[in-house]
Amino acid sequence: KEIIDKYQRDQSLLVAILQDIQAEYNHLPEDALKEVSRRLKIPLTQVYSVATFFKAFDLKPRGRRVVNVCLGTACHVRGALKILENIEKELGIKAGETTKDLKYTLETVNCIGACALGPIVMADEEYCGRMKAEKVKPLLEKYS
Repeated sequence: KEIIDKYQRDQSLLVAILQDIQAEYNHLPEDALKEVSRRLKIPLTQVYSVATFFKAFDLKPRGRRVVNVCLGTACHVRGALKILENIEKELGIKAGETTKDLKYTLETVNCIGACALGPIVMADEEYCGRMKAEKVKPLLEKYS
């Protein structure tokens, strides 16, 4: 409610409102989206339309730490799939999932843009280049 009031219930600021909600909860809870719809007097379908249009918004809870594995060509030929498999095994989840304790979300990306460092993993905003299978566990422990 405070977030919506902060924007004076201005419908044109829907994206900013959703950004603040996501920052607060690390995703967009269904109850919050319903409240936005009710308080801004706009259809819930419109709120969901915006929330699902932008890749930056998540409708499912995400982990406090986001781990991205690059699967671009340069990383792929250097063993990125093996790195991904090791991370999946350590976390007990598959790419696109979040651990039950909401500690980690594991994702893949087509290219991080640091091909010379491949295979590369991004843990939150930190680039971890020239990744090897034996570096997976220490990396995850560092972010636990």
